[in-house]
Amino acid sequence: MTNIAVVQTKMASPAVPGFEFDEKADLEQSPAWFLDATHSVPPWTPLFGWFWINFCRHGMQYGAEKLSLPTVKGWDWRFKNGGGYLTVMLVKTEAEQLEREKRFRVTIRPFIENYDGLWRSQLDEILALYEDLKKLDLDKASNIELLDNFEQTINVCRRMWEVHMYMMYGTFTGYILFENMCRELIGIDDTHPLFHKLIAGFDNKVLQVDKRIWEFSQKAAKLGLADIILRSESADIAANVEAAPSGHGFMAEFRAFLNEDGWRMQRMSEMNMPTWIEDPAPPLTNLKQFLVKGGGFNLEEEREKISKEREAAEKEVFAKIAPEQKGWFTTVLRLAQKSGIFSEEHDHYLDLYTHAMMRRSALGIGRRLVSAGAIDTLEDIFFITPEDIRKVAINPDQYKLQPSVVSRRAEWQEWCKTPNPPVILREGFDMDQAMAMLVKSNDPIALKVVVGSMPVVRAELNADLHGTCGSPGVVEGLARVILSEDQLADVQPGEILVTATTSPSWTPVFSFIKGVVMDRGASLSHAAIVGREYGIPVLMNVFVGTQKIKTGQRIRVDANMGALYILDK
Repeated sequence: MTNIAVVQTKMASPAVPGFEFDEKADLEQSPAWFLDATHSVPPWTPLFGWFWINFCRHGMQYGAEKLSLPTVKGWDWRFKNGGGYLTVMLVKTEAEQLEREKRFRVTIRPFIENYDGLWRSQLDEILALYEDLKKLDLDKASNIELLDNFEQTINVCRRMWEVHMYMMYGTFTGYILFENMCRELIGIDDTHPLFHKLIAGFDNKVLQVDKRIWEFSQKAAKLGLADIILRSESADIAANVEAAPSGHGFMAEFRAFLNEDGWRMQRMSEMNMPTWIEDPAPPLTNLKQFLVKGGGFNLEEEREKISKEREAAEKEVFAKIAPEQKGWFTTVLRLAQKSGIFSEEHDHYLDLYTHAMMRRSALGIGRRLVSAGAIDTLEDIFFITPEDIRKVAINPDQYKLQPSVVSRRAEWQEWCKTPNPPVILREGFDMDQAMAMLVKSNDPIALKVVVGSMPVVRAELNADLHGTCGSPGVVEGLARVILSEDQLADVQPGEILVTATTSPSWTPVFSFIKGVVMDRGASLSHAAIVGREYGIPVLMNVFVGTQKIKTGQRIRVDANMGALYILDK
């Protein structure tokens, strides 16, 4: 009988072929490459990095071209040590800018004329694609069907990023236009408290999910489950509640809620951790925190106040504007006010949901590869690439991917030990020139989400740290330094959160903290938007807050002035 040779892979190939950072070639193409610290810190696993670099890159160029943005053609992306590095693609000639501007006046109209209808149509398309993916029973499917589902997932990811960036560029360009008008007509920008009041006080899907969890906390209290939840560690809440007489029905209802809105992971930009559907501990921890806090859902209480402040701010601003300018100013304001809504809703419906679909498909294939001996553990799937999957998926018993997995996992572990530099510059090109390049691009995502404004150091303030205002206010309290999502259960009511960045998984803690200090952030980043809705100060782009501040120190945050004081030295 002829023995069948089992193929063993050699050294692992690049995680993202064609897009690995090449210092010589890429610095010739562009003098500045910025680390996307909002999404790729800590470093991505190889499989997730492949998806992000390929399709976020594609989506940004797609959105910029579909809208014909006058000054920028989107971003180019590279993968380096688990980090995503980006550079803006400038429109190079004035003649081309003028031509693109003519087209842009047409392409932006749907956003101005029927924003809600446009977003709804895009959303319906994506949600239908998710339902198609979920129809396949991954454990009963054939290998061919599993591979087909994976290829469909790739296509859904590609389409998601097209919708994502078309909507984001259109919406956030409106925000930029409004900020420019505010500078010109009333002398304020989007770091000014008055500007923040003009765009705050709106509901969105992420906040609605938080409210549902709060409602479950109230129901748990009525059913006599509160003491069980409060005494339980996060990982034990589900089992302990299930064991209670009234707990089984409660958990059945809670899981039904998760089956609708739990297609998300604690980290927004990865796929190597369980979804809420797989592990309900994170949302149950949020529920527990609501019980600890007690009282009503204070976002609703706060929104009425913030909505009144917005109406007053609009009256104040309109009084300063000439009658002939009010019409267009109002139109652009209404589009800018959609920015916070879209920023949070796209996280829920696009990024988080798609990444959950990617994880679902990958785990289905992973279980099959483990069974066939092609990989050793289910988590190994995150250390291979789609090229590997395409090669082995139909006949996994013929392959051994362990050498590639070992090599890539070792690389990833090294990446996690050494942070990527925030920017890679061509020799002779400095940071001021790099920031000028971003400003020239007028790219709303770079300026308002990923990079943001640089803090202005004002010596007369005698502050320990400086940042930019994401949400106005002044607050003093004890700091709680949180470096990852799995530490969120440690946050206590009344503390000031100090972190690198935040995402929708962090939103519930905003209901009981006093303020936020972020190493990175911009006006349309998650913490700034949610901080404005909760009426708490947010200080961003402090850069070294998580290094200089320790949990338990008393700090004073003056977001209005962009200043932070460490009171316990």
